[in-house]
Amino acid sequence: MSSLTPAEERGLSGLTLDSQLRQAFARLSSDEVAELVREMHAEALKRKLIYVRDGQAEAIPVMLRPTAILPDQLAYLHFVALTLINALKRLPDLYIQDFGVRGVVPLTPPEEKWLWDNWGPNHRENNPVFGRLDAVIDLTSPMWKDSLHFMEPNLSGVGGIHLIPVVEQVLADVVVPALQRQTPALRLEAGQDLRELFIQEVLDHLEGIGRSGRNICFVEPKYSGDGPVEQECLAEYYQERHGLNIFHADPSELYLVDGEVMYKGRMVDVIYRDYEIRDMLYIEEEEGVDIRPLRQLFKQNRVISSLAGDFDHKSCWEVLTDPQYTNKYFSADERQVFRRHVLWTRVVADRRTTLPDGESVNLLEYARKEHDLLVLKPNRSYGGDRVVIGPAVSQREWEAALQTAVAAAEAGDEQWVVQRLARLPVYEFPVIGGADGASALAFEPFYTVMGLAPTKYGLSVLGRASQKLVVNVAQRGGLCGVLIGKPSGRLMGPLRPAPTE
Repeated sequence: MSSLTPAEERGLSGLTLDSQLRQAFARLSSDEVAELVREMHAEALKRKLIYVRDGQAEAIPVMLRPTAILPDQLAYLHFVALTLINALKRLPDLYIQDFGVRGVVPLTPPEEKWLWDNWGPNHRENNPVFGRLDAVIDLTSPMWKDSLHFMEPNLSGVGGIHLIPVVEQVLADVVVPALQRQTPALRLEAGQDLRELFIQEVLDHLEGIGRSGRNICFVEPKYSGDGPVEQECLAEYYQERHGLNIFHADPSELYLVDGEVMYKGRMVDVIYRDYEIRDMLYIEEEEGVDIRPLRQLFKQNRVISSLAGDFDHKSCWEVLTDPQYTNKYFSADERQVFRRHVLWTRVVADRRTTLPDGESVNLLEYARKEHDLLVLKPNRSYGGDRVVIGPAVSQREWEAALQTAVAAAEAGDEQWVVQRLARLPVYEFPVIGGADGASALAFEPFYTVMGLAPTKYGLSVLGRASQKLVVNVAQRGGLCGVLIGKPSGRLMGPLRPAPTE
């Protein structure tokens, strides 16, 4: 009989499943793995898992070994991620009513005017935000809940709606059968399709604002040439599966006719944007683009994500980790989630602030002293841009970076944040060594970061892996698909000694 309690068995299940995955891969020959590499590359191109860099299309690398997640882990991640998204949806209202919040997540004067002009009761009641929250979690740890920490939000124009489900399906079609031939009891399956989760949110919003049309427009820098190839794939998918009319437009291609926003002679009902407000203002000022159609769409609440998407500054975590805001605006249950899972983050300035334990300190003195525990980031940048990891640099380099951040803020140029350094989980992935690509199979360690895309209907998860501490696809990281699994068999634990007479 097992000596493990149900709680102990659940805690070890993630490691058990991961071990089964690793053992299944270890049984594959180098030739078999090399063939999987070729199949995965071919399927990536066929299914358009493509990143365009400097005008050149390349297949996005996908790690051969899927990351396994247990159903209860997925359910908990969904609960926490949705709690955070719902809290972040409130930032436009908090910005309007609290001058302190304005200092933490500042908007430029033109952005602020856009908010005043385009935020009202209807936006508050129907407030669509589709985002991705970047987090770290060690799914193999018995204390996996305590290892969950959120680093930053991305609330508008997030990538992955096409990539995530396709990565999962490619792994399920190519890799999982090969593993099951080695370990027949291994059970892995793709999660909820993010394309379906996303489009249901769009259709719900159309219903909420009383718009009966089915013309959805993806608005992005259509001709920029760089980034993942997703919009055309999504248009084809939604037209085929749902009969929706999907357009793919550059902002310059939208125009007004009799008060309606049009694209190539067709009315637009709602847009999904890959533009921040500051980007729209820039192309109006610098490129002469007519953005009146976009202004009207915001005014009429026909944009996903809403204006809340423009508050995805890294500093928004300060609102969720500073008691002066959390005690005033959030419930006890929300505060518990924030304390447990949101990384302590502060806007860099010469000021006093509170630490997670409630101690009041001078922020700059603390940052200089504890640089091994911290990371420094530009507040509104992305893609791993200029991130300074405290323990990876010398004390002199850290203090110079900190001073640069302070000077930039004082000059009104750019705001930076200092954040508690997250411990990046390390997973081993199979790689093929040798110039011929088929000489030897080895397992190498990679840092991993998870992107969580929650809606009220479910959660989709995509892992990113890199052997660099800054994990980002734009920085040439790889994708690791997350599949739902259950360990085969039960854990028995050590045998109890037979009773003596």
